[in-house]
Amino acid sequence: MRVITSRRFVEFAEAYPDCKGQLELINKELKNALFENLNQVKDTYPNVSILKNNRVVLNVHGNKYRLILKFNFGAGIAFVRFIGTHAEYDKIDANSI
Repeated sequence: MRVITSRRFVEFAEAYPDCKGQLELINKELKNALFENLNQVKDTYPNVSILKNNRVVLNVHGNKYRLILKFNFGAGIAFVRFIGTHAEYDKIDANSI
């Protein structure tokens, strides 16, 4: 899949280096994936929470951080919609960000 924009992984890892390795791994896995639907995402990330509109929430670094991805399966794109702390996540609407 094409990740829009994977630069956000790098920027977040610079601010929160404790999650750098996990974000690099997620970015690599996404780029190598050929997801066609949310079930395939769930197969790869069993603890993912599925939201509306082809969005998912992944817990990063033991649920210290949250990552929201929105998929366009037909185009093969994963959009990074949010990366933040759990407290920051609690302040947003994950279904519309």
